[in-house]
Amino acid sequence: MRAVVYERYGGPEVLELRNLPTPVAGPGEVLVEVVATSINLSDWENLHGSPAYARIGGLRRPRQQVLGSDIAGRVVALGPGATRFAIGDEVFGDTLSTGSGGFAEFVAVPETALAAKPSRLSFAEASAIPQAGAIAGRAVALAEAGSRMLLNGAGGGSGSLAIQLAVAKGVAVTAVDNAGKLDYLRELGAQRVIDYRREDFTRSGRYDVIVDLVARRSIFAYRRALAKHGRCVMVGGTARTLVRMLTVGPLLGAATGAHLGVLFVHQGPVHFASVADKCASGEITVRIDRVFGLDEVPAALTWHGEGRALGKVVVAVRSD
Repeated sequence: MRAVVYERYGGPEVLELRNLPTPVAGPGEVLVEVVATSINLSDWENLHGSPAYARIGGLRRPRQQVLGSDIAGRVVALGPGATRFAIGDEVFGDTLSTGSGGFAEFVAVPETALAAKPSRLSFAEASAIPQAGAIAGRAVALAEAGSRMLLNGAGGGSGSLAIQLAVAKGVAVTAVDNAGKLDYLRELGAQRVIDYRREDFTRSGRYDVIVDLVARRSIFAYRRALAKHGRCVMVGGTARTLVRMLTVGPLLGAATGAHLGVLFVHQGPVHFASVADKCASGEITVRIDRVFGLDEVPAALTWHGEGRALGKVVVAVRSD
């Protein structure tokens, strides 16, 4: 099979398209013929080995050499004991916790990581949902109707879904990203938009909930932007900010009545299925910015990593 491989940390230039043996489904696994996979921040971080937490399991070189965690495709073989799906079933899911491998024509996946693909969603749309949908659903669950929510890094896949979910819930959303995305954020329903290069969003008002998808600010700046009893959580960002959120955050929160910490998002269909259902019903939409081929994965990662994508970037491994 064809797969995009990297053997050392670095930029997109370290990626190579190679022929690898087709994997075999192990106990409780299914072999999926990948039709589409989407790019996530985790792919960019694991490619570079930065922040430091991206090197867990591979300090000097990557342990898993094929990136791509969100997949959509067809089941083509069943491993011993796999009973949830049949050969030919259309499925989608997030394989990050089981080793990724989506930038390839086939991947062996635990059946528990997959869900049946809604018929109203294309393979590209389905591949764009699992990781982003789980993050967006968990983030918006923190906000109550009528509350004020700020999303930093809002123009990507998770932010695009989170804005729509929050607006549907009756939450007033302030969305932060670069100037090229502000019109897009308004289109999604954000009540207010901020170009982070021109305005410090931690001085833009008081918010009941702050969700930072690319956190790198001082923990005291986040506290300044919170309303009384407000919550601030980070999803991705620098290792330094992560450590401070985990250590200083609880202490500062206890002293001021706020909550500062990390948004821990669990994987598996139960955590993204409801968002997928809303996308399938048309309640919210999956925003796909660009579609690249398997041989264009370096360009796809570059487009995503440079912060240019409006929504998700998808890799079409084969035609539907």
